[in-house]
Amino acid sequence: MRPVEGLTLPKFFNYYDSPVKLVATADGGMAGWRLSKDTGGWREANNLINKVLFVGGDEVYEISPEEFVQLTELERSLYLRGDGPIFALYETVRAIEDTLQVERRYPTPQEQALIKGVRRRTFVMFEEQLQQAGDPAADPTIASTAS
Repeated sequence: MRPVEGLTLPKFFNYYDSPVKLVATADGGMAGWRLSKDTGGWREANNLINKVLFVGGDEVYEISPEEFVQLTELERSLYLRGDGPIFALYETVRAIEDTLQVERRYPTPQEQALIKGVRRRTFVMFEEQLQQAGDPAADPTIASTAS
């Protein structure tokens, strides 16, 4: 698919609580990618390009790179299980969130910053692993544009 004239890519979306990104292709086109809840990798989602760009709706909206990173890592931490440093960090965030729930309180600014920082770090780690495994949509640099 060819990009819409004047459209700046990449663009990030929350599509029914699922991260979707639109990126430029080498031939000047556009590709859509949606998070796979089975693997944590990216699956082609070119069928969603028009829906996220032109249809929208209550459950479809554009988000910032930071929101994309946070949503992606929230989804990965909810749906994936495993061993290693990434999953240990997911457990750290889960422990903080469980404590907040038990104590029936909102996170402090320090807890919010810790959770965001851990998720940004796990995003980079996961995306680097995906790149090494040959996932064509993996891009750890998104976290560096998130603020």
